[in-house]
Amino acid sequence: MEGAMINIAESVNDRVPIPDDEYLGDDGLLHCKVCHKQTQTVVEIFGVRKKVRCICDCIKKDMEEREKRERQQEFDRMRMVCFGEAYREMVDWTFDNDDRRDAKIADAMRRYADGFAKFREESKGLLLYGDVGTGKTYYAACIANQLISNGYTVLMTNFATLTNKIQGTFDGKQELIDSLNRYSLLIIDDLGTERNTDYMKELVFNIIDARYRSGLPMILTTNLPMDEIKKSNDIGYTRIYDRILERCFPVAVKGHSRRRQHVRDSYVNMKDELGL
Repeated sequence: MEGAMINIAESVNDRVPIPDDEYLGDDGLLHCKVCHKQTQTVVEIFGVRKKVRCICDCIKKDMEEREKRERQQEFDRMRMVCFGEAYREMVDWTFDNDDRRDAKIADAMRRYADGFAKFREESKGLLLYGDVGTGKTYYAACIANQLISNGYTVLMTNFATLTNKIQGTFDGKQELIDSLNRYSLLIIDDLGTERNTDYMKELVFNIIDARYRSGLPMILTTNLPMDEIKKSNDIGYTRIYDRILERCFPVAVKGHSRRRQHVRDSYVNMKDELGL
């Protein structure tokens, strides 16, 4: 028994970090010279007493800060994977940075992110539709960033990017499509801007259908009017849109174009700087 206790104590001592400087206290145990808390304690099992290492406040603080840094680095890595090169600027698109020009939509999007565990279980996603520049992509990115902070894996992409990856990969089309289902949430931006060819329609269908069959949620943004989505004259798009509407709740994102407003503000600033 004593031998087992010695082995346990040595194992603990090997794993516990040691402060830079210590002193022997009046209690016969080592203490940290900075916080003066014990770095040793006595344990007793079956009558066998043994000194083992313990963590002082300094070491505890260092461990917590290191864990926080590592967690932030992992979140940063997940954001780089989520947005890639095409959407790199969106790592800063968050609900906290939203101007809340449309508070109703902003609150609805935050509620989706807050309730994602339930929506994920129910395979419920979103279809954000509306005119160009009204904030559809921004809110999709806000949801992505919040979910990543909550530990979920997210990928935000578009069909043009996926097509290029498929054409440039040696693994094959189906392998890449299947890999999209590794993510808790798949966001596809700008549905309807892809080339209108039989090959592209089949590819879009395969991606949407694979996600549909996986039971995992997706968010899509589009500039297409809802009438066209609900009553497409193209059978190829009809079978795509039917699957999307079955799993994605349509949300109209309206209002003035934020993009055009940003351009106007930029022009005004440039005009002032040039003195014109």
